[in-house]
Amino acid sequence: MGASVKRSGRGGRHRPMGEINVTPFVDVMLVLLIVFMVTAPLLTVGVEVDLPKTRAGSINADAAPLVVSIKADGELYLQETMIESDKLIPRLKAISEANPAVRIFVRGDTSVMYGDVLGVMGRIQSAGFEKVALVAQLPEQE
Repeated sequence: MGASVKRSGRGGRHRPMGEINVTPFVDVMLVLLIVFMVTAPLLTVGVEVDLPKTRAGSINADAAPLVVSIKADGELYLQETMIESDKLIPRLKAISEANPAVRIFVRGDTSVMYGDVLGVMGRIQSAGFEKVALVAQLPEQE
């Protein structure tokens, strides 16, 4: 990519032109837009949990939160990885790197006892994590 040179009439002086071709930039941006539009729906947490329904609004999070899921059979998952109950807090601390302001969402199946879900939330909060929230689904409109 070079600058074109214009010849002036007298003295043979050369003056570079300062024009920028933005077409390649626009092409790259459009390709990136399409790639991100296709991959964004695939970045959701993949543990299958039957969430309870609620009419509360959705939470707008700035950064990607950590998700703790409790399945119907009581299995505990951190993101998509099954984890033992006693290893949850050390793993959360290792992932968050001593950042107690990280968001942690707790997802519990509808058939899990409410006390079990609150027990997991309580352990997470007592470990020093400040932003712990429950996740629910919006009910289907009738």
